[in-house]
Amino acid sequence: QVQLVESGGGLLQAGGSLRLSCAASGRSFSNYAMGWFRQAPGKERESVATISRNGIRTYYVDSVKGRFTISRDNAANTLYLQMNSLKPEDTAVYYCAASSRGSDYSTQNLGRFYDFWGQGTQVTVSS
Repeated sequence: QVQLVESGGGLLQAGGSLRLSCAASGRSFSNYAMGWFRQAPGKERESVATISRNGIRTYYVDSVKGRFTISRDNAANTLYLQMNSLKPEDTAVYYCAASSRGSDYSTQNLGRFYDFWGQGTQVTVSS
């Protein structure tokens, strides 16, 4: 079991920045590929950014490339999402998730491949 707790969400104006954190406890954090997902009202959940177990490989959905950065600190059991140049369309509940699939160098970009999920943190961007 892995317990995940997100923090760092909030309300801000377009163009601003936020850093989300996801604290993990339980089994070894470094054994899991990690990801950030989001779900806006009335929309399906989408993969925002994912990262391999060793932090070397990353994936970003096209809409956030160049604005968001995913990173992890395996020593601190923490996942991060730095979000810059935020837009109103980034408004959603953001979830972190852990996947036991794959190798040290693989990312997991589909939600159904994730085993554990956090409770989510709300990000609201006003225009």
